[in-house]
Amino acid sequence: MKIDFEKGDGLVPVIVQDIASKTVLMLGYMNQEAIDKTVSSGKVTFFSRSKNRLWTKGETSGNFLEYISMEEDCDHDTILVKVNPIGPVCHTGSTTCFNDDQLANNKLGFIATLEGIIKNRRENQTDQSYTSSLFKKGINKIAQKVGEEAVEVVIEAKDDNEELFLNESADLLFHYLILLQAKGFTIDDVLGVLEERHKK
Repeated sequence: MKIDFEKGDGLVPVIVQDIASKTVLMLGYMNQEAIDKTVSSGKVTFFSRSKNRLWTKGETSGNFLEYISMEEDCDHDTILVKVNPIGPVCHTGSTTCFNDDQLANNKLGFIATLEGIIKNRRENQTDQSYTSSLFKKGINKIAQKVGEEAVEVVIEAKDDNEELFLNESADLLFHYLILLQAKGFTIDDVLGVLEERHKK
């Protein structure tokens, strides 16, 4: 990155975003040293203007921000850092410093987290993992499981047991995500198709 530190007297604003939910969590500032420490330590580190020193988020509370990636904006004077938050981000105990409960409670972002877990189980297979065992058995077994779970959802949809219906729906979605990965795709690829259809 070619960050323009001169505009901010050696500091640039940093927008922190949850990698899974896409929620904007907080705003901080970094200098080059803070950037280097963030990348090397794997924990997001800022330059605290009040303390006049480097400050790793969570160094007191334990609520660290696990560093995932970093990119600059088009003017090279702002950084977007994507993270996996460990615990609440705000000192008030809220998920985000902007107190947007609707965004903070959006569980759709968990699909990205789940896809990451499934990908890990595919690439680092173990005998203890159910997901790994499906990948080992191959595409036919995975497709069969999706079919079985789909039938279970249909059956429960005809009854009035909400708990069973939701559980079977969760099973279907989980196995469908496995099938997508087995075929080399993610849910984003499917959403892309739906977006294209919507435009027509």
